[in-house]
Amino acid sequence: MSKAPWPRKRWRFSRAIRPRLLLYGIADELAQSVGLACGGTIEVFVEPIDPPSAKSTEMAGTTAQGQFEEAVRLGRLVALATILTGPAIGAKIRIQAGGESSGTLDDAALTAAVQARAASCLAALQSERVTLESAAGPVEVFIDVQPPQPRLFIVGAVHIAAALVTYANVLGFRTVVLDARTAFATPERFAHAAELIARWPADALAAQNLDEGSCVVVLTHDEKIDNPALAVALRSPARYVGALGSRKTHAKRVAALRELGLGDAEIARIHAPIGLPIAARRPEEIALSIMAEIVAVVNGEGGVRG
Repeated sequence: MSKAPWPRKRWRFSRAIRPRLLLYGIADELAQSVGLACGGTIEVFVEPIDPPSAKSTEMAGTTAQGQFEEAVRLGRLVALATILTGPAIGAKIRIQAGGESSGTLDDAALTAAVQARAASCLAALQSERVTLESAAGPVEVFIDVQPPQPRLFIVGAVHIAAALVTYANVLGFRTVVLDARTAFATPERFAHAAELIARWPADALAAQNLDEGSCVVVLTHDEKIDNPALAVALRSPARYVGALGSRKTHAKRVAALRELGLGDAEIARIHAPIGLPIAARRPEEIALSIMAEIVAVVNGEGGVRG
């Protein structure tokens, strides 16, 4: 029996379809009549997908879409901007953290505006739908930001760290505990961490390629361990850097970090006293306050408290 011709016809049909933005909606009355709480509307962007082939697989890595997908697979911070309306509907640009991009919109001013907006979205780790000016008038653009899995580096295998790993795991962080003191950094105490590194934290952090999705928490209360680790974290693009200690301890820490060559702007990035003020006392409560502050910062709501 010969194969049905349907798949071949389907692909020919799909390639003839232009991208389009479709609106679907349902009135409150109709929604309630079928048991829904309320109605509403949703917009769906539809675009054709080419059938898989040897040639398309080979070419995928050279397109903005293909490079975007490859960056996501490799765990890199990346954005894909897609034009939703106007003559260039469906055109795409891939923007990497740091400004590298690929793709074209055949409109220099619009391309520059999209790249600038995407840089802001990448910094905030947030996707956005925005209206921008083009040569043909206003167009809508969707900037799809795909950050890598967030990582939490915990300097100090202390009691707070054990609870912090538990909370961070639930929230989807990859947890890494660093401490050269092997009496504390044991597999038995940190079996729930993704990785346990028994090295000097400053050396271990320097090898970790800290990025915009990284958070660093320093907990040992030992300046020989904490300060060099903080120096590495503050010179990186890590999204959050926090340090345990009182205001008096932090004042001494600031002086020591200046001696290590850090500037005021870098030092001001430290969240200290660490954590949100929830009157925490027990290690588990302190870990909760730290994790809450990390979430606030990652979501763009947390400021530095000196």
